[in-house]
Amino acid sequence: MLAISVEAGWPQAAPPPSLGVQSPAQQPVPAPPGSQQIEPSGPPRDENPGLINEIGKLFEKSKLLLPPLKSPGETIEDFNAGAKGAGESLSNIARPSLMVSGRAACLVAANGAPDCKAGADRLCQSKGFKEGKSLDTDAAEKCSPKVYLPGYKRQPGDCKTENYVTRALCQ
Repeated sequence: MLAISVEAGWPQAAPPPSLGVQSPAQQPVPAPPGSQQIEPSGPPRDENPGLINEIGKLFEKSKLLLPPLKSPGETIEDFNAGAKGAGESLSNIARPSLMVSGRAACLVAANGAPDCKAGADRLCQSKGFKEGKSLDTDAAEKCSPKVYLPGYKRQPGDCKTENYVTRALCQ
C-alpha cells in the first residue's frame, strides 16, 4: 500500500526516476485491434542519408549530364540529313554483285607492281558487268624459249612474272 501512495504523490509534469524497471502503471497500454494509433510526426527531414537516397541523387545528376532523348521523328530527320551526301556510296551497296571466275592479266604499274584493278574490271566486263574488285590472283613466270634449250645459261631478263586475276566481285 505504501508504494501506491508514493506513486500518487509524484508530480504530473516529470515522470518518476527509474532504472530501467517500469511499474505496471507506466507501461504502455496496447491499443484494441480495430483502432489505429496516430502518433504526431516530427517535421519532415530534408536528407535521408540511406542507400536509396544516394541512388536517387545519382539518377538526378545523370539527367543533367546526359543529352535529352530525341523523338523518333527527330532521329529520322537527323539520319536523312546525314545521308544526303552518301547517296552514291549507298547506291553502290544496293547494287547486286556477283563473284565471277576467269583469267585476266594485271597490268604493270609505273612502280613495277601489278595493277589488278584493271584486270578485275576487264574480267567483269567480259561477263557483262561494269566494274569489279579482285578477290583472287595468280602469278606465272613467262620465259623466252631459249631458256629451255639444253646447256643455256639463264640471263637476267629472260623471264618475267605475270599476274592474273582469277576471281573478281563484279557490280
